[in-house]
Amino acid sequence: MPNSSDFPVIRPRRLRRTAALRRLVAETRVHPADLVLPLFVKEGLHEPVEIGSMPGVYQHTVDSARKLAVEAARAGIGGLMPFGVPEARDAVGSAATDPEGILNRTTRAIREEIGDDLVVIPDLCLDEFTDHGHCGVLREDGTVDNDATLARYAEMGLALAESGADLLGASGMMDGQIGYVRTALDEAGHTDTGLLAYAAKYASAFYGPFREAVDSQLKGDRRTYQQDAPNATEALLEIDLDIEQGADIVMVKPALPYLDIVRAAAERSPVPVAAYHISGEYAQLMAAAEKGWIDREAAILESLTSIKRAGAGIIATYTALDAAALLR
Repeated sequence: MPNSSDFPVIRPRRLRRTAALRRLVAETRVHPADLVLPLFVKEGLHEPVEIGSMPGVYQHTVDSARKLAVEAARAGIGGLMPFGVPEARDAVGSAATDPEGILNRTTRAIREEIGDDLVVIPDLCLDEFTDHGHCGVLREDGTVDNDATLARYAEMGLALAESGADLLGASGMMDGQIGYVRTALDEAGHTDTGLLAYAAKYASAFYGPFREAVDSQLKGDRRTYQQDAPNATEALLEIDLDIEQGADIVMVKPALPYLDIVRAAAERSPVPVAAYHISGEYAQLMAAAEKGWIDREAAILESLTSIKRAGAGIIATYTALDAAALLR
């Protein structure tokens, strides 16, 4: 056997020896300001209701959403992403454009409560508001009418801008939605309202808990407009198109199953890249932790670090408040 003194031994382990050394040489750091907290506000509630498939996540009242906004601001996270759950739904999602609808009221309430201390990013999509659960207006044959949907998105975008949104989370995956909404906002004088484009939003099996959270009315699936899981080149085309049409931020959703897309987006995008650590990803972590199979806190931080390492500068995650506390 050779003697270690006979050749130089490279010892990378030296820099792993203590927690302080590991911190010093860490290549990737997650900061609370990188995190955006999605929240659900349901019309008609008198107190928050925990979502069965998402332990620790609630359907909120407008008042409890205000309190959550204050907590989020104190935690130092970057923003809030509210989703509205209306009492009444119809074929065109009328409640989405009602100034007194749940999402517009929530957006105003959060803005009034925290001012500019957080970035407010309400969801710009119709699926929570339609009685069929699709993200757009349907034709008589039951298929989604892309261009008729764009007009509804523009109306919804204007209502949310007037309610105080900083960014609109354009999540519907309709062709041309970014350019259409951007033009409508600019023509109405809302040139400062930005667009966070769900540019590569995949038709995923991991959305199940979210559908419980918004009381989704969907029958069937959204595969005719959301991205197909095997495709990467097509996702990059979607990202490029949204950037060309004026997206201020582009997002990949889900995050962990599509880290390759996050990396590819980060390498080509001139605008910030976000990723959404979605409901099913959260539910898996919580379920395994409840069983004692994984360390909950370590798994949260490892998941977020992997998303950041892949290239996402912004991470939407239901773990935002927990992560912020752990990071402090």
